[in-house]
Amino acid sequence: MCYETSLTKKLRAIEKQTDAIMRYPEVYEPWYHLSGHLHPYMFCIPMNEPDAILAMEWGLVPKEEIDIEGFRKNYNTLNARGESLLTSKLYREATRERRCLILADGFFEPHYPNDNFKAKAVPKYCYLEGRKLFSFAGIYTEIDDDYWTVSMVTTEANDFFEKIHNKKKRMPLVLDPDFVKEWLDPDLNDSGIKEVLATSFMREPFKAHSVANIYKRNINTNTPEILEPVEDTEGEQGKFF
Repeated sequence: MCYETSLTKKLRAIEKQTDAIMRYPEVYEPWYHLSGHLHPYMFCIPMNEPDAILAMEWGLVPKEEIDIEGFRKNYNTLNARGESLLTSKLYREATRERRCLILADGFFEPHYPNDNFKAKAVPKYCYLEGRKLFSFAGIYTEIDDDYWTVSMVTTEANDFFEKIHNKKKRMPLVLDPDFVKEWLDPDLNDSGIKEVLATSFMREPFKAHSVANIYKRNINTNTPEILEPVEDTEGEQGKFF
């Protein structure tokens, strides 16, 4: 599952590429490694305001939920499985009514060298050539006028990510640019949603390499150095894929 991302671009570059304006620019800051377990802001473009970028808290919470902290102790909603979006009591309304784009330029996946699932996972940093900006498919809730929560949609891994995320064999749904507007289309019906989920993954190939251990506690991982390749236990410098 995808619980760690990066978004290192300057705000002006993001706004220019997306043709959208950050609603509250003072809350934006680039990050090199962001952990969903801290429920930070993700920067998202919602379907009902495609010209706006909103700061949404990572980890979808139902609008009617009063005890948000208690809910998150019982439910992990950082990711939402694409296969069950339309049947899930928790996600189906948001899938039909509140889809969004989650902006990023990379993400991290746990990899087990030589398929040894008893060993420690090695973090792999996944990105496009030149660390270009891209969009995850997301769904969100609007808790109040200035508070949104969001989940990242995941799906079954393709051949490339099956090698990267070799235990769970999952990947986040990174939308190909040809499907971005379709995911935000308010008229998209259930059949169209299923088609996008099945066919819309990024056509451009991803790259990946090993990075330093982002899973250690009490270390600062929000630095440019965290994205640099390191030698892993499979013996190849950075284990490029």
